Amino acid sequence: MKIFYSEKHSLHAPSFEVFDGGVRVPYLETPERVERILGAMRDQPWAEISSPEEFELAPILAVHSAEYVQFLQEAYTAWLREPTDYKKEGLLPASFRPRTGTHRPQSVLGRAGYHIMDLSAPILAGTYQAALASAFCALSGARAIAAGEPSAFALCRPPGHHAGRETCSGYCYFNNAAIAAQWLSEKGRVAIVDIDYHAGNGTQGIFYERADVLTISIHADPDQAYPYFNGYADETGSGPGAGYHHNFPLPDGTGDTEYLGTMDKALAIVKDFQPDFVVISAGMDLFEGDPLGTFLVTSRGIRDIGARLRKIEKPSLIVMEGGYANASLGANIVRLVENFA
Repeated sequence: MKIFYSEKHSLHAPSFEVFDGGVRVPYLETPERVERILGAMRDQPWAEISSPEEFELAPILAVHSAEYVQFLQEAYTAWLREPTDYKKEGLLPASFRPRTGTHRPQSVLGRAGYHIMDLSAPILAGTYQAALASAFCALSGARAIAAGEPSAFALCRPPGHHAGRETCSGYCYFNNAAIAAQWLSEKGRVAIVDIDYHAGNGTQGIFYERADVLTISIHADPDQAYPYFNGYADETGSGPGAGYHHNFPLPDGTGDTEYLGTMDKALAIVKDFQPDFVVISAGMDLFEGDPLGTFLVTSRGIRDIGARLRKIEKPSLIVMEGGYANASLGANIVRLVENFA
């Protein structure tokens, strides 16, 4: 099985993030996450680890606005020119775009507030290069399954499913799964199944008015959990996409039985859609004991989730999203992915 990984992921390594209530804590989405997964993958006889291919920007611009991509390219350099003592910590805005805001500011802090949606997506010197390499991992996996591979795994970091067309948030800068799905949609129908603990709000928004890409997200109830403002069961798509998006919010304490029962409902929708390709946003923060989750899904449950996804029997790209219980992260992603090997 082809595993796509880039060493450039480590170029993005923020020192802190800001939790609810203003508490400053060490950044949880660390380079160690990928190293844990990579170490576990190297022990698997079926894993063929390679660097991603290089792509033009066109597949990314098919998902994200040109203004947003340019912002990610330029923001840190522009921030260094600003007269402040806080440059070394990276760029984070103190004000954010209101829902009624339509103007696109020209100042770097104004642009940051326009494009950055929360305090977990700072821009550092290497953020753009790391995000670009992460997107290339997903695109390389998409190209592999389009060329006949039954499955592939994109070891993406930074993750992507919270990134919108022109916004970053929740550790996410480019929406890797959406970029891969968009590329695959030119070759057939695509279903995205997001199993991250948090709702895939960025992916939802990108495809919300489309019928050629089915989007499904199984996640914590956004009434109580990030991203709060999307991920509700009554959000089912609009216009041509009406009925082609499905959210399955679940309560705190959801365990294997409840999760797998919900997955069976979701996969029945996928089967009816009859996709040519499947993209799986694989967040392991659904695991019991994850510091950012409240589910009680076990390692056995994660293996069973993978087995159910494999039964779709379509070319499948697994894209790494969240998961912050680092001691168990490598083993858990192997339990999921080995079903496809």
